[in-house]
Amino acid sequence: MRFKIINGNAADSFQLLTLNFEIMAELNPSNRKSGGRRTSGKMPVRVDLTAMVDLAFLLITFFMLTTSLTKPRVMPVAMPADGRPGPVSETRTMTICLGKNNKVVWYLGLLNKPLIVPTQTGFGRGLATAISETGKRIYRLSGQGMIVVLKPSDHSVYANLVETIDDLNNAQVPTYAIAKISPDDVGLLKQKGIY
Repeated sequence: MRFKIINGNAADSFQLLTLNFEIMAELNPSNRKSGGRRTSGKMPVRVDLTAMVDLAFLLITFFMLTTSLTKPRVMPVAMPADGRPGPVSETRTMTICLGKNNKVVWYLGLLNKPLIVPTQTGFGRGLATAISETGKRIYRLSGQGMIVVLKPSDHSVYANLVETIDDLNNAQVPTYAIAKISPDDVGLLKQKGIY
């Protein structure tokens, strides 16, 4: 929009104001005949869309600045205390060895004398059921919660470790730890064909 003000001379005490409008965008209706009616004598509709575009950018900017992005959820990890490790009851300890191809081997007790023989299962429902049933059995026999030792192998996938921890949290296992896999456990995974 341009303004042009022309001042008259002193005898003429008026001011002339000239406005020149520039159309930035316009919307023109079509001149097709519809239903046998003629649209004669009508002026084309002109709509300035500049303000609407400005408003759209203002709204986009407003919502981008006021939106809270998803915050990463972090699970607390309890690190072991300094000092010598204390004894752990083998009747309460379940060991889960993570292998390749989304397979896992688990057993209760020690590997050389297990209370439940090493069993191969898949992730998901199979492992979740094993954790739940073993935890119930341990609580029924000892009145205490289960202790789980997770041992990921070199060929396991990180997503499987996270899924196993989720299964432990869903089963409300009070104590679990991630440990380095031993050569005996690697031999067990090789024996089952999932190392």
